[in-house]
Amino acid sequence: MHLDLMVMAGRVFSRCVSRTLLDFSSGTRCVRIRGTHRYYWTTLRRTATSLTSGRAAFLLGVPTLSCLGYEAYLRVQSSAVVHALERGEVLEQADYLYSCGDTEKLYQLLLQFKDSDDAEFLWRLARASRDLALLPNIDAEQKKKLTFEAFEYAKKALEKDEKCFAAHKWYAVCLSDVGDYKGVKVKIGNSYIIREHLERAVELNPKDATSLHILGYWCFSFAELPWYQRKVAAVIFSTPPTATYEEALEFFMKAEEVDPNFYSKNLLMLGKTYLAMKDKQQALLWLTKAKEYPAHTLEDKEVHKEAVDLLKKLG
Repeated sequence: MHLDLMVMAGRVFSRCVSRTLLDFSSGTRCVRIRGTHRYYWTTLRRTATSLTSGRAAFLLGVPTLSCLGYEAYLRVQSSAVVHALERGEVLEQADYLYSCGDTEKLYQLLLQFKDSDDAEFLWRLARASRDLALLPNIDAEQKKKLTFEAFEYAKKALEKDEKCFAAHKWYAVCLSDVGDYKGVKVKIGNSYIIREHLERAVELNPKDATSLHILGYWCFSFAELPWYQRKVAAVIFSTPPTATYEEALEFFMKAEEVDPNFYSKNLLMLGKTYLAMKDKQQALLWLTKAKEYPAHTLEDKEVHKEAVDLLKKLG
């Protein structure tokens, strides 16, 4: 019993030291924000989720990892087997880097597991690859490469664990991304598949606010589709995807109920949806909330600006 307590205390100490060293070495001040799951989605618009672009991803040639995490990293390098303790430590380190917005470090850490059969590593790598592609210092060629890599990692994660809600979510997101490079016909055709996987993600985890938000965004996008684009879609597809603002509103509201105030973009989209539905009072309410949301990221700042502009138009 005494030995078990010592081991447990050692692990806790190592984790604490790990985070202190990580903050010190990266020169960043990581603030844990309520609802960090909001970074799961950066919307169909290309916005960066990291404020640390351009910062070196390595310290003395290796990723900055915890004591236990670094030892696990070395062992993984020489073995295809990830033991339970190593797996937990690496995933914890990955989630910590993600919460700090250290996209480059996170990508380098998870890249070590690109050939893994573990969906938990793979969907996180898909997300990290996508986030890296969104950084402003990434050129067009590299962005495309990372976008397609992200899709392959998400696809593999789904193949390894069909019951992993995050794998379904990231497969949907990454499938939408690659559609941007394959033309309108492919992108619209993929929309059906995207919705199916998002609905499956919600079915597997009804408490994931970001999956609900993305479904709302999907509905909003097709609800506001101009009539001439609908005609084009109708020519290509006998039954093109359709949705209503009421559907979009339902998903955005469900996301807010699951995790109130979790994401500035959800607040903005609630305001825009009510605006589209001619409900000025509710639009003012949610746009004001979006405007007042603390701007922690570049996307938050863009949301703030759009909310301010819309409020001015409303008078």
